[in-house]
Amino acid sequence: MPASSLNPNPQPPGDGTRQLLQWGASIFGAGLLAALLLETLLGGLSPSGASTNTGWFALIAALMCTPFGGLLLALGLAKWLRNRQIAHNR
Repeated sequence: MPASSLNPNPQPPGDGTRQLLQWGASIFGAGLLAALLLETLLGGLSPSGASTNTGWFALIAALMCTPFGGLLLALGLAKWLRNRQIAHNR
């Protein structure tokens, strides 16, 4: 029996908004956590860079995750607002 006959009104697949919000928040949070750990537990940051090898790793993670996660989160929020506006106008 085909799947379409079992469910005549299948739910349309998501547009990825939920995934953008989840992954954007997760990556952004990881970047903030790395920055917080760098400042508190991993020796801090001086004008010449981090003090320890793990501090350098945390600095690199913070500098990669924070902007990328922020952009994903902003895109997810924009899509969520657009979907909400479209649903309101129907």
